[in-house]
Amino acid sequence: MLKIKNLKKHFGGVKAVDDASFEIKDNHITGLIGPNGAGKSTIFNIISGFEKADSGNVYFGKKDITSLSPEKIAQEGISRVFQKSRLFDNLTVFENLQVAIDEENTKFFKTLFSKNEIPKKYKERIEEILKLFEIEHIKNHKCSYLSFGQKRLVEFGRAVIRSHRLLILDEPVAGVSPQLRNKIMDILKKLKKNGETILLIEHDMIFTFNICDKIFVLEKGKIIASGTPTQIKNNKKVLEAYLGD
Repeated sequence: MLKIKNLKKHFGGVKAVDDASFEIKDNHITGLIGPNGAGKSTIFNIISGFEKADSGNVYFGKKDITSLSPEKIAQEGISRVFQKSRLFDNLTVFENLQVAIDEENTKFFKTLFSKNEIPKKYKERIEEILKLFEIEHIKNHKCSYLSFGQKRLVEFGRAVIRSHRLLILDEPVAGVSPQLRNKIMDILKKLKKNGETILLIEHDMIFTFNICDKIFVLEKGKIIASGTPTQIKNNKKVLEAYLGD
């Protein structure tokens, strides 16, 4: 599905990503973890086109997407949830999902901002997403009035509703309540059951170990370990990376 090969990215004298390589499989939930400053977000930014690698390659399926723009990468089928909200606060939850469902369709934008009815297939898909994320009751609320947790769920809905083959999540449960964290875990497991492939960065190790099929550990820009959650928990290199010698 996604293959990272010999990826390098330096910022001045800092080696943010230093010859990192890993591969994720279809219909798996894969975690990328590591201490602060390990290079996780830089790798995500390179995958989604917001940073350009100094060397190395990113393959999505059989295609090399290393040099593509964020827009082209999204069109190839990679949908991302960012750490910070990117919602349109002046639009309702329903309208935010409308915009996300077909961002390249200019006729659709005209429909959104006119009094015309939206196509039935779009409306049905939006209702499916509202139900999946249990946000039907706030669908007509402007996003500026939502709580942090509610905004997070709408962000997830926007990412899932876009046409995609891979969902990448940057700290999906950072700052959310324990109750919402468990809800997000259940939703991601349901998405996997429905055929989704997910790659995530997360500092909450309990969440990561409970949801991931495989985990890659990054330290100082290098992959130092990979395996199942049980294998990672018992890996001496990983313990040293987090806790020191």
